[in-house]
Parts: sequence; C-alpha cells; structure tokens
Amino acid sequence: MANTIQVEIVSAEQEIFSGTAEMVFAPAVMGELGIAPNHTALITVLRPGDVRVKTPEGKEEHFYVSGGILEVQPHLVTVLSDIGLRARDLDEAKALAAKERAEKDMEGNVADMEYAKAEAELAQAVAQLRAIERLRKRPT
Repeated sequence: MANTIQVEIVSAEQEIFSGTAEMVFAPAVMGELGIAPNHTALITVLRPGDVRVKTPEGKEEHFYVSGGILEVQPHLVTVLSDIGLRARDLDEAKALAAKERAEKDMEGNVADMEYAKAEAELAQAVAQLRAIERLRKRPT
C-alpha cells in the first residue's frame, strides 16, 4: 500500500509492535514528530513519552518508550528503546511512586550523578503518567 508505512517498535527485551500505519507520532528531543509514508530519511533521539501509531483502519495505538532512537526511512519507521510498553500496560500507582521517589531524591544535597539519575527517573515517571492521561482522554 502506497499510503502506509511499516512500523517496528522494539525494546531491549522484546518486539512491542510490528505493523503498518498511516501516520506515526513520536516524542523526539526537539519536539513531537509526525511521520507519514514517504517521509525523508531521519535518525533522532527520543525522549521518554508516548509513541502513537495511526493504523490503516483508523485506530490509534499508544506505546510508552523510555527514550531511545527513532530511525525513519521512506517506507519504514523503527523505534529502538530500552523500555517499551503498550500504554495500556502502564501501572499508574508504580509511576506515581517512582515520581515521588525521584522528587525526594532530588531534594537536598546530592552528588551530581545521583541528581542526574533521579532527574532521568522523574522524566520517565512523568512521561508514563502523561501516557496514562492521554489514554483516559481518548474516545473509546
């Protein structure tokens, strides 16, 4: 099909999604990208967030990635992430606990390395919570 693009979303542990899409949206470090079939070639870094795949049937699939690399070729989008999940599999209670833990770790006098680790954990927890919120607002 000329109006679709192949999408592969892979974590360090497993393939999360493989299929065709009309459009893909991804959280690049410089802002959200929209990728359509025949997009120009591109490689960029992803920040933690929600990858959305609009299928040819008109459904929208949501996936959480902890960051990673996005490679775009005219007929293929590849998302490589350390952690990747279907957004519906996110655990809100765990994400809230991780957010609170990271905020606590960032308080007070901490070494630069500990602060950077807590900051990264906070970014991931917030991104998970945003993905959960987007799913709630999505029409069923």
